[in-house]
Amino acid sequence: MSTQQIRLEQENHSRDADFNKALHGKTATAVGGFSSMLSKDKDAKKLAVDEYFKHFDNKSAATETDADREARTAEYATLTKHYYNLATDLYEYGWGQSFHFCRFSPGEPFYQAIARHEHFLAANIGIKPGMKVLDVGCGVGGPAREIAKFTDAHITGLNNNDYQIDRATHYAVKEGLSGQLKFVKGDFMQMSFPDNSFDAVYAIEATVHAPKLAGVYGEIYRVLKPGGVFGVYEWLMTDEYDSKNLEHRDIRLAIEEGNGISNMVTISEGISAMKDVGFELLHHEDLAARPDALPWFWPIAGELRYMQSYLDFFSVVRMTHTARGLVHAFTGFLELVGLAPKGTKKTADALAKGADGLVAGAKRGLFTPMYLMVGRKPAN
Repeated sequence: MSTQQIRLEQENHSRDADFNKALHGKTATAVGGFSSMLSKDKDAKKLAVDEYFKHFDNKSAATETDADREARTAEYATLTKHYYNLATDLYEYGWGQSFHFCRFSPGEPFYQAIARHEHFLAANIGIKPGMKVLDVGCGVGGPAREIAKFTDAHITGLNNNDYQIDRATHYAVKEGLSGQLKFVKGDFMQMSFPDNSFDAVYAIEATVHAPKLAGVYGEIYRVLKPGGVFGVYEWLMTDEYDSKNLEHRDIRLAIEEGNGISNMVTISEGISAMKDVGFELLHHEDLAARPDALPWFWPIAGELRYMQSYLDFFSVVRMTHTARGLVHAFTGFLELVGLAPKGTKKTADALAKGADGLVAGAKRGLFTPMYLMVGRKPAN
């Protein structure tokens, strides 16, 4: 499917704001996590569940058609919005406020490794004090807050999910960073920023939600100043992925369903997209392929032998396969007795399925969540 063939969804900020208020109520400024997940409006939650899972229910790698994938891709913005309406609280409960993976070093606690991964990207694109920087797909603002503190840059976070924007804004105020951070509603395939607006741009495991990487990379190229640098940690299937192999397709579909992705592509396609829109590719590397002593996926694989601090147990245990099974059973019980909105268990199950797909893809060398690409927009 070419960039021209992709139908960009009409943005309707008023509609999205009304739905956000109906579904999430006042939970944007609550503690978050599991308790917030149980406090959603039941009717709005059902609508979000139905809208998201209509693209995946009763489909398998063996039966999925090109038309199924094209339908998901055509509704990429709605699919992503509803995914994060459903998954944000579970992410915060199980992972924290930086929704991404990272490399680990011996002796390094979990959240320190997360921060180092963010610092590494900021350093690779040369973010300096006072720069005007865009965070594409900023989540609840964890990386933006960390990079703002690390670099003293001014960061604008772009996000198409109102609930995440509300939470990101709340956290920025709480940490006294309102002067350095702002969060803007928008679709990264059709940004409202003028040409040549930002000194640097980064994206951390977010542009995978785009229907076509060339589309989002082209928008980033447009809003980046001449001579500016864009850095991305991209989710990609490796070039070992074979679309004719049913097991490979099953892993890919599990990752997509569990992570709100319409159409994941390979490393070679990602590199081509960067070059095709005009970036001078300064560096590209699969950081997951480095010979690290600790695998990036150990938390979601539940391989607790890799913990570097006993305090990590309390952060990581909720991500393990066993804990995901307990959440499955518990949310099912809460739905049964009417204490949780219907769809809570289905969402938790989808995230667990996605986690299993990520681990399987990593262990088979088929997937990376941290393909680093750094590109410069030519000065002339």
